[in-house]
Amino acid sequence: MTPRFYTLNDVATLLASTEAQAYALVRSGDLPAIKIGGRGQWRIERSVLDEWIAKQYERTAKYIRENPVPESDRPGKRDTSAP
Repeated sequence: MTPRFYTLNDVATLLASTEAQAYALVRSGDLPAIKIGGRGQWRIERSVLDEWIAKQYERTAKYIRENPVPESDRPGKRDTSAP
């Protein structure tokens, strides 16, 4: 059974990232999370992480549309201007 909430370490593993990067996403407010317990451990709800990932795909697609790779930099293209 998939847990409802993830720890920062879980999120880091799922994103193939580090716990420090997951913490930075939470502390910046980019990735919504809740603080629980007396020690203030962070938890990220599975559905919130799924929504955040979907938004990252949207942001990336928008960036790619707005910043296309120049034709000369595309794979398989050679610079024929050199002697």
